[in-house]
Amino acid sequence: MWNIPVASADVAGREEEYVVEAIRSSWISSAGKFVERFEQEFRLACGSSAAIACSNGTVALHLALMGLRLEPGDEVIVPSLTYIATANAVRYCGAEPVFVDVDPNTWCIDPVAVERAVTPRTKGIIAVHLMGHPSDMDALNRIAALHGLWVVEDAAEAHFSEYKGQMVGSLGTVGTFSFFGNKVLTCGEGGAVTVNDGQLETYLRMLRGQGMDPQRRYYFPIVGYNYRLTNVACAMLCAQLERREQIIGRRREIFAKYNELLSEVPGIELQPVAEWAKVSPWMYGCLIDSNELGSTRNEVMQGLAEHGIDSRPFFHPLHLLPPYREVARRQDQDLRHTCDLAERGIMLPTFNTLTDLQIEQVVDTIGRLHARRYRRAA
Repeated sequence: MWNIPVASADVAGREEEYVVEAIRSSWISSAGKFVERFEQEFRLACGSSAAIACSNGTVALHLALMGLRLEPGDEVIVPSLTYIATANAVRYCGAEPVFVDVDPNTWCIDPVAVERAVTPRTKGIIAVHLMGHPSDMDALNRIAALHGLWVVEDAAEAHFSEYKGQMVGSLGTVGTFSFFGNKVLTCGEGGAVTVNDGQLETYLRMLRGQGMDPQRRYYFPIVGYNYRLTNVACAMLCAQLERREQIIGRRREIFAKYNELLSEVPGIELQPVAEWAKVSPWMYGCLIDSNELGSTRNEVMQGLAEHGIDSRPFFHPLHLLPPYREVARRQDQDLRHTCDLAERGIMLPTFNTLTDLQIEQVVDTIGRLHARRYRRAA
């Protein structure tokens, strides 16, 4: 057991009360008042015309791509610095991800690299709002409009982040979200798709519900999937949404405390934030300059672990992973910033109930690694 875990779910609101209510109502599957309530409240929170609850964030991506008619032989431009689900969902459709670099000023997909990667086979772009920072949606939407592409916002890590005052999830063709246990809002496993197109919403709901015609019960005009989310899970999400301002507020305090303390530690580079962005405080990430700190990222993680503090590395570059390295080699993209961030990036404990004292313990432990360098030199 960790003295300070990297993440911990906070279900201290009305989660238990609502889950018990759902169980006692006997509506424990994919219908019930909490499903409808969650979809309505989440769409309003995101500023979209509809939200469709589904079983997890990966499913949300797959559902979105199927709804956009992605087919074998198509290409989708994705950042290499993201969770593997982003690329896997493309492969589920028989299409190929085309990996591009990220912008070091946002850690998100680089629009310049996207423009260079467009081919006649390109059907769309997945804009991952990495580490809670929104992608440059104006630039990406301009490229999409120029080439007749769609844009999927992968907002798994970016609940309620804002791009130029607008909530993510309403800025592209489709938005996708995850409610995994370490996310800002959680029900353990869950997801959602947000849309602003009524016809697309209808088609996505059909795909989610085994392909059943919404006007003709148990008639299935298309092949669909069982990608629904339960009323019990939505009961938890409704309770989480009630506390979203409290949750976001505390996590912003945690980010500010880390920034304050880590800015005094040589060799720590803080997450950059664009002037047009309001970052969702998902998980606190920073970069290790081993020359300044005297320890590599992996050595920092080991030092933290020795003191009972959990941490995580940034995602491994997808273009270097076995399922994708051969196709990425053929694409021959320059991904230097992805590789640099992946090698130096660390995620530190971030959860609603993390105390200021615990944050100080984390930072003090990192600071001692820097001090140890000079003791060795002496």
